[in-house]
Amino acid sequence: MAAAGAGAGAGLVALAAAVQDFIAGQQDSRAVEVAAGVKDGSWTVLQLVEALGSCLESTDPRTRGRGIQLLSQVLLQCYSLLQEKEVLHLVVFYENRLQDHHLVIPSVLQGLRALSMCEVLSPGLAVSVLKAIFQEVHVQSLLQLDRHTVYSIITNFMGTREEELKGLGADFTFGFIQVMDGEKDPRNLLVAFQIVHDLITKNYALGPFVEELFEVTSCYFPIDFTPPPNDPHGIQREDLILSLRAVLASTPQFAEFLLPLLIEKMDSDLQSAKLDSLQTLTACCAVYGQKELQEFLPSLWSSLRREVFQTASEKVEAECLAALHALSACLSRSVLSSDTEDLLASFLSSILQDCRHHLCEPDMKLVWPSAKLLQAAAGASLRAYHCVTRSVLPLLLEQYTKHPQSSQRRTILEMLLGFLELQQKWGDMEEEDESSLLLLRAPVCSVVFSALTDASVQLQLVGIRALTVLGSLQGFLSPSDLELVVDHLIRLALCEEDSQSSEAAMEAAGSLAPIYPKVFSGCMVPRLEAELQSAWEEESSRDHCSLRQRCLQALAAVSIHSSIVQETVPVLLQYLRKVQKGNEAGNTQDVISVCQSLHRVALQCQQDTEGCWYYHQTVVPCLLAMAVQAAMQESTHPLLGKALLEEEVLAAMVPVISAATTHLSPELAAQSVSRIVPLFLDGEVSFLPQNSFPCSFKPFEDGECLEAQRRLVILLMAFVCSLPCSVAIPQQERLLRELLALSCSCNCPFTATTAAKCFAGLVNKHPAGQQLDEILQLAVNRMEPSLAEGPRRMQALTLLLWVTKALVLRYHPLSSRLTDKLLGLLGDAELGPTAADGFSLLMAECPDVLHKGCHADVRIMFRQRFFTDNVPKLVQGFHGAGPDVKANYLKGLSHVLNHLPKPVLVTELPTLLSLLLEALSCSDRVVQLSTLSCLQPLLLEAPQIMSLHVDTLVTKFLGLTSSPTMAVRIAALRCAHALTSLPTTVLLPYKARVIRALAKPLDDKKRLVRKEAVAARGEWFLLGSPGR
Repeated sequence: MAAAGAGAGAGLVALAAAVQDFIAGQQDSRAVEVAAGVKDGSWTVLQLVEALGSCLESTDPRTRGRGIQLLSQVLLQCYSLLQEKEVLHLVVFYENRLQDHHLVIPSVLQGLRALSMCEVLSPGLAVSVLKAIFQEVHVQSLLQLDRHTVYSIITNFMGTREEELKGLGADFTFGFIQVMDGEKDPRNLLVAFQIVHDLITKNYALGPFVEELFEVTSCYFPIDFTPPPNDPHGIQREDLILSLRAVLASTPQFAEFLLPLLIEKMDSDLQSAKLDSLQTLTACCAVYGQKELQEFLPSLWSSLRREVFQTASEKVEAECLAALHALSACLSRSVLSSDTEDLLASFLSSILQDCRHHLCEPDMKLVWPSAKLLQAAAGASLRAYHCVTRSVLPLLLEQYTKHPQSSQRRTILEMLLGFLELQQKWGDMEEEDESSLLLLRAPVCSVVFSALTDASVQLQLVGIRALTVLGSLQGFLSPSDLELVVDHLIRLALCEEDSQSSEAAMEAAGSLAPIYPKVFSGCMVPRLEAELQSAWEEESSRDHCSLRQRCLQALAAVSIHSSIVQETVPVLLQYLRKVQKGNEAGNTQDVISVCQSLHRVALQCQQDTEGCWYYHQTVVPCLLAMAVQAAMQESTHPLLGKALLEEEVLAAMVPVISAATTHLSPELAAQSVSRIVPLFLDGEVSFLPQNSFPCSFKPFEDGECLEAQRRLVILLMAFVCSLPCSVAIPQQERLLRELLALSCSCNCPFTATTAAKCFAGLVNKHPAGQQLDEILQLAVNRMEPSLAEGPRRMQALTLLLWVTKALVLRYHPLSSRLTDKLLGLLGDAELGPTAADGFSLLMAECPDVLHKGCHADVRIMFRQRFFTDNVPKLVQGFHGAGPDVKANYLKGLSHVLNHLPKPVLVTELPTLLSLLLEALSCSDRVVQLSTLSCLQPLLLEAPQIMSLHVDTLVTKFLGLTSSPTMAVRIAALRCAHALTSLPTTVLLPYKARVIRALAKPLDDKKRLVRKEAVAARGEWFLLGSPGR
């Protein structure tokens, strides 16, 4: 007992010492120690008050202030530990101190803020505290932080003692008005605006103080605040605008005061005030009703009309239209009774009266502002739409007939299109729906169809857009209209000379096909098939070749719906068979065109599981069958099917098969892979259509007669490298070995490269483990001897590049060893240049294999990791290389840097810039182009670093503007243009020299070079001008 008493006594002594140190103003940190003692039970708040006794009763206000400050700081950390009685006594104490000296008040408010957060606050104390503050404290005479404390006390009580405060009635609202009146600090205003918003939205009594509450907040409208530079509080003007707008637009009770203010501010010369007023009006319309708006509608309409008719600002116009739309929507919501005026009808009547006559003047400047105003009002509700279009649509149709000029008709049709697009908001149209648009179906269709046959391309394009909108309104077009639609779309897509109209018609057909699949599959597809057949049978003139291509594009464009795909795919494949059997010189381009159309269809089918599987099992076997047939016939009938074996044709088939495979479900993909892999490994052709082939299919066997078959490995690559990782490939180890052997032994570069890519694609997705290690070791064993010497060094290098890329993408440990091998080859006189170009392959996105779209294992930071691991080796190799191979290292480095994310490159720029500048002196055009492409963005993103080398940069860039290679000249001129982003003071000494040098490329024989020269020289002329 004695020991415990001694411990308590020692604790009180320590407390007294801490209090004395704090009061004396020596150690403010003592407050933290005292609070810690309260938390761990060394002493209580009561003991603290007793220890402060003499200080709190001191005649010196500074001493009293320090004492209350210590108590308040402790309470702010320990308020949750207080008992109800303690809180009661403390509240009474602090309320009394509100009458104390002004030096004491800030600390008193901090203590009350702590007590306002106590959960054990007795009923009635919150009201008592606020009454005391309202009565005793002149808040606006306090410092900003102390005013913020008062707002925090009010906010805390509103959050926890709402019903008690509401018991004060309007007195609480009046008290807060007195607290806020005159507030100027943006930090406090944000809190004050939130309190006002809560007062209104949580239904506190405003009583007779509605106008006073409006005045105390609206005096800040519109917000005019520019945050100081480096503001640590981060308050933006927009924060204050939105917070005040939420207050002003929170209650209809403010309407009679706010609307005149908004009308006044709309007439302001300040654009910011106009915008704020318009946006606030739009927000108010969401809560106002007809009663609040009625008196002010004429003035509001007058202001909105004037702004739209006269403003040069697109922002102001857009906000005016949004406000008009909101007003129309607000009036549309009002429930009409028999004895009330229909304000919407009278409001829209005013708009029609002021705008309608301008629609009759398509060449005048007010025609579009008037149309936009009418469309904004009409788009608010179906009732408003019918009211406006009953008057406007007949007028526009009449004006279209009256004005024969295409430019005028285009303006009128664009206005009509705007109203047609509004109808889309209200859904389908039924026959019993007596809308103004449905009643005008015949003249509307007549106008749109006439636009489609006009000689003006621009009018045709608007007509096509209108046709698309009409078609989207289900129930509007009759069956006979739909037949005309198909006729027009086919004519425009196939026969219109201008490519814009043709492309727009195909796009429209693609939009309408899913809405009317039976019409398009039953009418349009057979017509396109017939046109394609007719064009094929005619002689292969240029016109018929173009017609065939357009037919193919149109068939692909309408292949959106699964039922249409089942009609168009057989047509495309049948045409491909015809081309295969032909022997015209243009067959290659025809086959490529078919493949491009099939690829587009495949992409459109990918999201439809059933359609994707139909496409895959129909198209992929057919393409394989035709290719296998062509390969087998080449030795006996060289001309038959020759087109299908061309490299560009096989390359065009790759995206078709890949797109048809990437989105297959794992179950369907497994079903397909079980057929296609045995086709290539075992010659199993039974699943192919028309599979009566003259000989067996053995693409992996030796023999010159099988060269054509080996070329088809590219189709195997397109399939197996697009499969999801979860799909098991049958006989995968055997397949990998065959691909490896083919890539190393084949004399045909195309086939060897394809086999290497396929091998790499499979290795990239292969699960880690012993099997993968064995196949990779086998690959290394095959590559290393071939790279050292022999006739197939280039094939071995190609395989090394693709396998390295596959492993770099997935962070495989062997990738560093293979990369080192590649770095070593940069010093090889024969393979060095190709190895250097290989660094571009390693870093770039590959279109057909080893990308995320075909489920490859691609780590997100592989480029940064490759840079970190290998650029130091490239730099070291460059410094140690002989003069004849230095260019290889520069080329490799340039390729790596060119594909690196620019933020990473900027951080490494100081150490690498000297090498990049040296690369510009290299005679290799690829190195020059790659380095220029790398430097151009750096001039924009790191001007301070680049300006240190401005003399060298100017000299190199100007020298390369005379390069014999057009791409280098263009890149050099773009870099010369980008130089103008460096500090002006650095560039001015070079201005005259650069302008003289850039005069020569102005006469370049290539238009694209001249274009870049004009842009660059213009910027250098303006360098140092006022306002730059």
